[in-house]
Amino acid sequence: MTFQIYPTLEIPETLAAGPGPGNTDARVLQAFASAGVADHMQGDVLRGMIECKHMLRQIWGTENTYTFAVAGTGWSGLDTMFSAVMPGDKVVAFTNGTFSGIDALTLRIKAATPTEHAANPLDPQAASVTVIEVPHGQPVTGEMVDEVLAQHKPKWAFMAHWETGSGRVNDIQGFSDACERHGAMGLIDAVSSLGVSDFRIDDFPGVAGWASCPQKGLCCLPLTYAPVSFTDAYIEVLKTSGAYSYVHNPIFEARHWGIVDGQDVEKGAYHRTHSGYAVAAFHESLRLTLIEGLAKRAQSYKTHEAVLRDAVTAMGCQVTSDMPSLVVLNLPPELAGREMELVQNCRAQGFGIWPTLSAPVQVRIGILNQLNHQAISHIVRLFGQAVQDMGGSVDLEAVEALLESRYGTSIAA
Repeated sequence: MTFQIYPTLEIPETLAAGPGPGNTDARVLQAFASAGVADHMQGDVLRGMIECKHMLRQIWGTENTYTFAVAGTGWSGLDTMFSAVMPGDKVVAFTNGTFSGIDALTLRIKAATPTEHAANPLDPQAASVTVIEVPHGQPVTGEMVDEVLAQHKPKWAFMAHWETGSGRVNDIQGFSDACERHGAMGLIDAVSSLGVSDFRIDDFPGVAGWASCPQKGLCCLPLTYAPVSFTDAYIEVLKTSGAYSYVHNPIFEARHWGIVDGQDVEKGAYHRTHSGYAVAAFHESLRLTLIEGLAKRAQSYKTHEAVLRDAVTAMGCQVTSDMPSLVVLNLPPELAGREMELVQNCRAQGFGIWPTLSAPVQVRIGILNQLNHQAISHIVRLFGQAVQDMGGSVDLEAVEALLESRYGTSIAA
């Protein structure tokens, strides 16, 4: 057998201008790289975990003791939240894009009976799960949720807060109200809203479980810690039903963070080998979020998204999204159908924008951790040039003037 030794992997910097992950904050990277070599039981690592759970409660605005984080990406947090769903549980899931669609698949996997799994192992059609498919580009409304929950009376109801597949903000207040009214326990995918939107979990009592990620609004590294939060009512249900998981059982995971029987305790009691480097990075991302303040950051996202939206509109694009961290658009009519080509051209030059992952194909431009006029101007310049290079009619001088009026700087700056 011949062995090949590859050269050291070198990854050039990319402007992550898609729905996420965003470019990690340099201060978070520094915290990650500067952490000393320590095992997972070293005192400062454990102290950092305790401080992380308290900072998470502040950021998410909650008194939920069961607020902690799960090692991994957002999918790890979501799988932990969905672990309370047992075979045969009655569930209603609302989907309006790629990622809420995958969440709905996860729920069907969790709720499916052994017979349903055997019939279709990779895509079980759980009879107890009703999936309400809202067309791409349209939001999930409170009225819609209320009507469906009144009809089906499920144990669990699910919705994504923000659906990055189509760039839509869904009605969290209406969802929570409907869950309360009809006795359903709400589950929310908050992967894209945590750290971007200024909201408090405790303002939505119809929601029993929340799951998010480290690598979007918190500007942390992927594969560090995915935040989750659960009400006492959720935990009581879980105690009754159990979960077919050790690693992603919320009660076991909470013990890892020093949460036992609804109380903070001095030391964790569940073995989970973790990384001091990851704890240091996650701790710094939470600390920086609190220093900046969610209200200020949320307003900054709205301000800069409005500039990006107006700039691409001036290029002849049609924006169809309403998320403050992401613009989803149709290209000018003369370039319709060439979305993938444009995205590939941009990515080849280190400009990491994304297409939508479900029909219709659109272009997604994100501004995670790009909250300053230089960054937005750079994104606008790169996109405008890409459209022009493909034969689109872009008046770059007019776009410069727009940026000048908003920022007092030119597109070439």
